[in-house]
Amino acid sequence: MLKEAIYHRPKDNYAYVCADDELHIRIRTKRDDIKEAKLVHGDPYDWNNEQWQAKTTPMSKSGSDQLFDYWFVSVQPPFRRLRYGFILNDGTESICFTEKGFYPEPPVDDVAYYFCFPFMNKIDIFTAPEWVKNTVWYQIFPERFANGNNENNPKDVLPWGSANPSPTNFFGGDMEGVIQNIDYLKDLGVNGIYFTPIFKAHSNHKYDTIDYLDIDPQFGTKETFRKLIEVCHKNGIKVMLDAVFNHSGYYFPQFQDVLKHGENSRFKNWFHINQFPIVTEPKPNYDTFAYTPFMPKLNTENPEVKEYLLEVGRYWVREFNIDGWRLDVANEVDHAFWRDFRKEVKAIKPDLYILGEIWHDSMPWLRGDQFDAVMNYPLTTNILNLFAKQKITVKEFVDNMTSVIHMYPKNVNEFAFNLVGSHDTPRILTECAEDMERVKQVFTLLLTFIGTPCLYYGDEIGITGEQDPFCRKCMEWNKEKQNTELFEHIQKLIHLRREYPLLANKGELSFIPADPQDKCLAFTKSNSTKTVMVILNTSSNKMEYTVPANMSGKTVRNLWNLEKTEVASDTWTILLESKGFAIIEY
Repeated sequence: MLKEAIYHRPKDNYAYVCADDELHIRIRTKRDDIKEAKLVHGDPYDWNNEQWQAKTTPMSKSGSDQLFDYWFVSVQPPFRRLRYGFILNDGTESICFTEKGFYPEPPVDDVAYYFCFPFMNKIDIFTAPEWVKNTVWYQIFPERFANGNNENNPKDVLPWGSANPSPTNFFGGDMEGVIQNIDYLKDLGVNGIYFTPIFKAHSNHKYDTIDYLDIDPQFGTKETFRKLIEVCHKNGIKVMLDAVFNHSGYYFPQFQDVLKHGENSRFKNWFHINQFPIVTEPKPNYDTFAYTPFMPKLNTENPEVKEYLLEVGRYWVREFNIDGWRLDVANEVDHAFWRDFRKEVKAIKPDLYILGEIWHDSMPWLRGDQFDAVMNYPLTTNILNLFAKQKITVKEFVDNMTSVIHMYPKNVNEFAFNLVGSHDTPRILTECAEDMERVKQVFTLLLTFIGTPCLYYGDEIGITGEQDPFCRKCMEWNKEKQNTELFEHIQKLIHLRREYPLLANKGELSFIPADPQDKCLAFTKSNSTKTVMVILNTSSNKMEYTVPANMSGKTVRNLWNLEKTEVASDTWTILLESKGFAIIEY
């Protein structure tokens, strides 16, 4: 038994309250080392004849990655408190693992040996808005979606789609263009819009904010935005805005004041100025986003700055009834700010969705006191590596995603923001070398996985584009130039996700273990009565896949073509087309 690989801590993704009375506990062990795991547990105050009254509960293996196995159990402590340890058996040796180390038998003379979950306080439970679980998002880069009002066009606007996008050109997309195309979004089936920044800014991407409390005039007015919110809500569509609180734009008035008055500016402490006079070349002598002098970092520890930005957060919720905030470069802002931000905006609208842009392990932001979710870039990377770049095997994908899933509690994974493309990445069709069958597989996985999926505008009709700025082309509204086959594929997946809750966020997700030579990726989502299995053939050849379960007497229903099969034998096999897929229920 490799004891060095055994890991647990009574917090975060290893011990967490999932509901009022349900405590989830995990432990990590070396892959293929432990044959059986049990939880030894009891109330810390339950004693009889000077012996602690503990009991054991079997644990189940919830997954394996390249190095480790993960074991899981759900318990319901009657008095909402628990001391616990683990009995681990590798087939030749059995040990008890506790907070104080390893013992041949579970100690019963003192509960201090054991891990402690002191009390299951309701306020500590991670909660996020339930509506998010059933939302399919659509990301809109406002400058490139649709031009609905030529009167607010910016200077030197180009005819729609007449040139390749650049960091400096404008095509006149605006909010009126979104309003005019709500029926298109409804027909697709999305019920949430994530807008990249709409506030007054200098650039076409608007991540260099000038005024956080006003709409950029090229997009319309506050009244236009109010109308947009009303139209979206009337059609069952939620609206999430993008805020940049890590840094402002170069032309933010407070920063301009510092540039003008230097050390005498009353706003000098709004930023991180390292020395005066300020210089921008060859590198700025003030903190910025990356090294760009046009995005000076805001000092969110300054009380004035903090209150200003908190009011921005409150204002758009209070005055316009938005449904969510997506927070740019969220990991570079202090945790204290985000804790207060959550309190302030949730006091106005408790079911507001707070999404952070973080590209790495995000557990410190997902403890229930800051964000409801982060953007699930590890999923993006693994999907692209498997289907688009074909750099990893099915086994490596399963190992990688098992590791990602076990980085977070189950109730956190249900709200993860899943995407395969955005304004910061090449288009998914381009990533897949314009192989439409692989693109269909990508969206099949995205729209049947746990979490809340997001489509990047135009991906559903086959828009191409390399890395930014070329991934920000104008939306194609000429139907003859749209890929309607892909649109209908995604539309159908969204419909199935709504019709069959197991395809959304109901049930337990399990990957089918894969060998290095396997070409079919498969995972199940199950509840007490039904199982849905998604199978994707990553090979360019037809493949037969045998469901690894006793299928005798079961009715298998193909949810894609609605064919039914009554299975008489113990095994059942399905033929998958080259780069094909199946979604079955049994």
